[in-house]
Amino acid sequence: MADVVSEGAAVRRTRRERAEVALETVRGDLGSPDRLHRVIEQALVFAGAAFAGVYVPGDDGALRLTESAGLPRTLYGLRDSYSASGQSPTAEAHRTGRPVWLGPDELAACPEARRTPSPDFSVAVLPVRADGGGCLLAVSESADGFDTEDRRCLELIAAAVALPAPPVAPETGELPADTFSLAMDTGRVEVGDEILDLFGIGREDFDGKVETLLGLTVPEDLPALMSVVEADHMSIGDRELEFRVLQPSGPPKWLRLRGRLLTGGEGQSALLVGTVADASKLRSDVTDVARVQRLAAALATAGTVKDVGQAVVTALRKPLQADRIALAELENERLVVTVLDPPEPEAWPELWRSEWRTEWPDAPVRAMPTLASALREGRAQIWPAGTALEPALAEVGPGGLAVLPLPAGGRMAGACLIGWDAPHEFGPDERALLTASAGLAGQALMRAHAFDAEHELVGMLQRTLLPRRLPKLPGAVAVARYLPTTAGLEVGGDWYDVIPLPDNHVALVIGDVQGHSAAAATLMGQMRTALRAYAAEGHSPDVVVSHANRLLLEMESDLFATCCYVEVDMEEGTAWCVRAGHLPPVLRHPDGATEIVETEGGPPLGVVTQADFPMTPLRLQPGTVLALTTDGLVESVEADIDQGMDRFAGDLGAADPAHLGLVADTLLGNAHRSDDVALLLLRYDGMAVRPLRESWTVWRVPEAVRHARRFTRRTMRSWGVSDEDQDTVLLVVSELVTNALVHTDGKVRLDLTLVSQRFRVAVADASPRTPVKPTNIGWEATGGRGILLVEAVSASWGTVPVSGGKQVWAELALEG
Repeated sequence: MADVVSEGAAVRRTRRERAEVALETVRGDLGSPDRLHRVIEQALVFAGAAFAGVYVPGDDGALRLTESAGLPRTLYGLRDSYSASGQSPTAEAHRTGRPVWLGPDELAACPEARRTPSPDFSVAVLPVRADGGGCLLAVSESADGFDTEDRRCLELIAAAVALPAPPVAPETGELPADTFSLAMDTGRVEVGDEILDLFGIGREDFDGKVETLLGLTVPEDLPALMSVVEADHMSIGDRELEFRVLQPSGPPKWLRLRGRLLTGGEGQSALLVGTVADASKLRSDVTDVARVQRLAAALATAGTVKDVGQAVVTALRKPLQADRIALAELENERLVVTVLDPPEPEAWPELWRSEWRTEWPDAPVRAMPTLASALREGRAQIWPAGTALEPALAEVGPGGLAVLPLPAGGRMAGACLIGWDAPHEFGPDERALLTASAGLAGQALMRAHAFDAEHELVGMLQRTLLPRRLPKLPGAVAVARYLPTTAGLEVGGDWYDVIPLPDNHVALVIGDVQGHSAAAATLMGQMRTALRAYAAEGHSPDVVVSHANRLLLEMESDLFATCCYVEVDMEEGTAWCVRAGHLPPVLRHPDGATEIVETEGGPPLGVVTQADFPMTPLRLQPGTVLALTTDGLVESVEADIDQGMDRFAGDLGAADPAHLGLVADTLLGNAHRSDDVALLLLRYDGMAVRPLRESWTVWRVPEAVRHARRFTRRTMRSWGVSDEDQDTVLLVVSELVTNALVHTDGKVRLDLTLVSQRFRVAVADASPRTPVKPTNIGWEATGGRGILLVEAVSASWGTVPVSGGKQVWAELALEG
């Protein structure tokens, strides 16, 4: 295991090192038109930015946004241009050549703050040291802003930015053969020789006007082309489309245009630059028949509704060059959308966004009568651009909309909506492809829905055996995830638990019962309950696991279980780990380094009667993340368990521990789901206030209660407890100690704790019997009033089992 740890540490890199590798890959692709976008996307990946953009200096003294990635800039009140001589952070970084780092407080003081709805984010502006200037602006929604590693990554990204320029060769001033440059205000266009050949025009016959080229295109494709060559319709960034040009003989030729709009300064024309290529050479020769065959093969293995949706999107969106596809199930006259492509809400109409619930929208069919009519008729419906439709449908495909009812088993399983932004011509081949795909998808959707329903039932049964919610912990945060296997419908045996213990201790448990069956799930529930009970009795971790092993052997089950049990002292930041045939814990240290803990382990539970379960000490610094998982996350047919643990540790090191839930979701993204998976994460933050503690062994002597009172008074004085509060505490001590001495035998221990003006008195004895509060006491009774007095003066009181007996405790709120 030592070799595994050392090898894993050798291959894991810091975030900055990974960013360098990614940027080196992008930097080498100088000819790519989307290179700048790919560079600034690294700010989202490695610096945790929610938005990143590049501002370019123009001739009019303004810094203009030329490329962006992430969330819309308007969410943060950002402009598309800033005066280079103004007081904005962008202008300051541009003038001084130094980065500007602003948190929420600094942003609130900026003149631009009024444009921001809620400035609860941080901004970084870094000068770009390439191509003559400009700035990289990034926004972080993290509560702590950009940390040191984030800033290093942003500095790398700023250095890697190369601002776009028109593709003109510096030596000759001529464009590359497949490139064009269009002045948006005059319509004058410079065109390479290869593009002229594609249009069938000689260099001597071309007059330099874009209208000349547009006149050679198929009329139906003109609206799409006009959306590109008219500045009002072209947004900053890349655009790609295909169109047809007329030929002297034969069918029209398909061409593909890729363009980028470059903003101009005042008095300067904006330029549309890009390339045009023969689309027939770029297209696959896959026929529609082959596509249907591939779709049928993909649907045959699609187990879930989401799998069906992804198969349909893969088969249809790219071949049809559609802008969006939605797949929806029909449930009780409501459309429940299960797959949207693209998945971003802003890619869909405003009406759909207002219906957005959690992940997908849910809308009644009656709100879209045209769609309801198509579902009743049960055949594919196609509406070209300009058709009058209700807004919920018209905005899905302003250039054309296809609705495919998905029939299955004599009923409608759902519908598939396919939309185009640019006007789209529906040919007979496309109609045939849509009709064939609809029948296949409907049958697959019904099968997947049945599978999902049964799988959800299995998962619900599993979840009832797991904790409904995790407790709040002092000085730490814990999150857990469980994923049932998608292979089959049997219940798994993975489990986890978080058990609060006295004195700010907590036990973390994760385990796996052999097999996938109802018997495995039942045994899992029994083992979880047993471990919780043994832990609550106050046993040490090795004794807890040893008792569980003995219990499983006595149950005479044919199954065994693995388990990892970690008890953490929240006050001291220490822990003891015990393994019973299970994977070791993984630690992510505050600096991002990860460690697969070398721990001694015992055999699985239920195998050996006389088994040793050694304890391994762990040290947790504030900010450390402790990760426990089962083999379903790290083992697969492609990789053995050691490789999986190394990958798991690497993914944990790359994640941001500030959002522990997102860390868990990211780690589960690599699960193969051939086995069920349990994951338990704890981030140790350290306790802000450490309790004061003192203990006293009460001897069974005639003045035992007086000695206990004197010890308590001396302790309270050293802790600064006021005289008024001391009297109440001493009353509780007298009553609890007296009850223990009178009604039990054996040792009696008094524990005092003070934290945040809460004073806790706890008396432990050797009797498991819980004191009973009397329901009625007559005036002549000589006893039974002690517990009533304790209840009257305490904020709360109770009993807990401890090893060999019980502990009676009471908490008092101090006033002084």
